[in-house]
Amino acid sequence: MRTLIKGGTIVNADATSRADVLIDDEKVALIGAALDVAADRVIDATDKWVIPGGIDVHTHMELPFGGTFAKDTFETGTRAAAFGGTTTIIDFAVQPSGGTLRQGLDEWHAKADGNACIDYGFHCIVSDMRDDLLKEMDGLVDDGVTSFKLFTAYPGVFYSDDAKIFKALKQTAANGGLIMMHAENGPVIDAVAADLVAQGVTEPIGHGLARYSVFEGEATNRVLRLAQAAKAPVYFVHMSAREAVDALRRAQDEGLPAFAETCPQYLFLSLDDLRHGFEGAKFVCSPPLRDRAECHQEALWQGLQRGNLALVGTDHCPFDFHGQKELGRGDFRKIPNGLPGVEERVDLMHDGGVVSGRFTANRWVELISTAPARLFGLAHKGAVAVGFDADLVIYDPTRKHTLSAQTHHMNVDYSCYEGREVIGGADVVLSRGTVIVENGKWLGKAGHGRFIKRERSAALH
Repeated sequence: MRTLIKGGTIVNADATSRADVLIDDEKVALIGAALDVAADRVIDATDKWVIPGGIDVHTHMELPFGGTFAKDTFETGTRAAAFGGTTTIIDFAVQPSGGTLRQGLDEWHAKADGNACIDYGFHCIVSDMRDDLLKEMDGLVDDGVTSFKLFTAYPGVFYSDDAKIFKALKQTAANGGLIMMHAENGPVIDAVAADLVAQGVTEPIGHGLARYSVFEGEATNRVLRLAQAAKAPVYFVHMSAREAVDALRRAQDEGLPAFAETCPQYLFLSLDDLRHGFEGAKFVCSPPLRDRAECHQEALWQGLQRGNLALVGTDHCPFDFHGQKELGRGDFRKIPNGLPGVEERVDLMHDGGVVSGRFTANRWVELISTAPARLFGLAHKGAVAVGFDADLVIYDPTRKHTLSAQTHHMNVDYSCYEGREVIGGADVVLSRGTVIVENGKWLGKAGHGRFIKRERSAALH
């Protein structure tokens, strides 16, 4: 099946050009002006952009948390991602307590295999960092699972102390992998949260009040210095606080290989969203949404503009408000942490970044696709280029639409951005040359997505 995309404007991270694109055998075969070639199908992209499919490197499909599971399966979550212009995800496989990393990975392969609608890879969540796992990490890197997430948060569940983090960093310095960090001072947060509950603060706002932004800044700086000592690259997930961005920038100015992402919720939402009684449970995530008056959002936007923040993921981890978030009525500490967002990322970043004049369309493509591919070893994704996978989006940069739970495809009963109008939307989405979304209609199928064995990333070291 040969498909020709005609008349569009190709927007890559490094350049913009008017050209046609020929797809053959799941790959981009030819790019040129006014191509006159035979094709089984021609797609008219006049007045539209042709961009590489979005890559979301931070999703949690079917994640167990707080006595329940994230609502999206690999089928529903990847279908929703595709509607939003994302054609690859990297999800987190969770090591079972007392078990091995590979046991967690095998469980996540079973969840995704035959169900994912778009291509996918895996990181490993290390919930129990033991010395016997260090050599196992080497084998997983060789098998294309090159990144491992550790936590300075959630004592008793995911927490790793400094010595364990340092050992893991030393191991990836040697094997070419990458440690990803959730950086908040979990033990101190738990102490503050207990004090708040004792004072009668039990509503969702307590979640935001307990997790001081300085606790994220402190943990970020501490891990940066552990990585410096280990001579290892390090990547921070879901950065939300001005203090954390400041610590990251200082380390980068010193030449350290330090990288970070932020997420749309930290750019567009704030602590105020937690202040509406129990309705605020819809917005409980960790790190929490931050106080707008303290300029965290502006610091994050500047981090994206200046290149300190490498990309935008979602931390997509949806729990229904009814029946799941409600587990925390009477005690904010029991509200399942997580927000939906895999479908909305590309459009939110176009609207808030490009339309608002904060950065160019090229930088937008870099943040949503090219940098994720480069940092996480997706060698044939993240650009509209000959020989690359034909993961392409025909994007209308002028189309207005309204975000709503009534129209989204994520398997969750609310939207964090209910009623927000955005400019920009995916008209046609192709995964490895197959049209899976066209003008709001689903044409894909479960099982189309393939596991991607990722390469070691030269960009990290």
